[in-house]
Amino acid sequence: MILEYNLQFFAKDGPGGEKTEEPTSKKLSDARKEGQVAKSKEISNAFELLAFFIMVYFWVEQMGTFFVGDMYDIYSRIPEYVKMYDGHIQEQTFSMLFTQSMLRILMIVAPFLAVGVLVAFIADVVQVKWKPTTKPLQPKFSKLNPISGFKRFFSVNALVELLKSILKIGVVGYVVYSYLKKHLPPLYQFYGLSLNQGIMTVGSLVVNLGIRISLFYMIIALLDWIYQKVKFKNDMKMTKQEVKEEFKNQEGDPQIKSKQRQRMQEASRRRMMQQLPQADVVITNPTHYAVAIKYDQELYDAPYVVAKGADYLAQKIREEAKEHHIEIVENKPLARMLYANVDVGGVVPPELYQAVAEVLAFVYHLQGRM
Repeated sequence: MILEYNLQFFAKDGPGGEKTEEPTSKKLSDARKEGQVAKSKEISNAFELLAFFIMVYFWVEQMGTFFVGDMYDIYSRIPEYVKMYDGHIQEQTFSMLFTQSMLRILMIVAPFLAVGVLVAFIADVVQVKWKPTTKPLQPKFSKLNPISGFKRFFSVNALVELLKSILKIGVVGYVVYSYLKKHLPPLYQFYGLSLNQGIMTVGSLVVNLGIRISLFYMIIALLDWIYQKVKFKNDMKMTKQEVKEEFKNQEGDPQIKSKQRQRMQEASRRRMMQQLPQADVVITNPTHYAVAIKYDQELYDAPYVVAKGADYLAQKIREEAKEHHIEIVENKPLARMLYANVDVGGVVPPELYQAVAEVLAFVYHLQGRM
């Protein structure tokens, strides 16, 4: 029994087989427009975490003062409202106190939110430059496909994310354990500290621990950034067929362009042969080149090339010249110079004036036009 198999099944996704070609600038540009960039979310998370704990380190004392002052102000005003309303606090009064308290807390927390947004923005811009796009926000129904979701769940990327999560948990656990092991004894006298001392002790412990976690987290973020760069480069690679198709789309099909050039050349040759009967003389090599010259004082101050050709086309020019009784003069050096340096319709350059004039004078003498 003969089993049929398709080798394409073993190839990577994409038309044309395995993706071995470097991505073109157009593909990278299109991917950028779609929001596909080499970016690590862990970089932003690490810097946000570090910025948060650094702010807490410099802001924790002011925060404690603000919180204590806020609570003191609110609770000190409650007896006044109780007296005012005969031992009862109205719902409107309680709502007003709560709103004022929330606004004060928001003012304390606002710098953390602003710095977090700024750090995340800078981290993303540094990684992928500034070029906003709304494409990633548009819904894609392909993501609702359960088969595609199942493939993503068991993909290499999912495995990497799992290992990364395990690594983060392990690093955080190790840092917390090693730090608390050294600084746990002072906490045993925590009951003998005042409220402010206790807040400062706990705050210092949390901040120092948080900064250490952030620094270790940055190592993970750097590794993830390298992985995302390599992964993006591999994902963007193209097959040879994709490169050809893109070139066709941008530059046009080479076969079609070749046919267009051929048609244009044929049309140009037809026009050239139609103008050939106007020539005064055809200068030949004698077999390889043929250049037809015309001198018309009303058009140009110097003779100009009506037609030229090499090999087969040169032969056709000679045949056409004989048919229309145009003089054919053999001058090998002059024929080569004219063919190489003057286009059809172009004027003879000054350095060839004398040689061409001698040929025209000879032809005019034969025709009795001197």
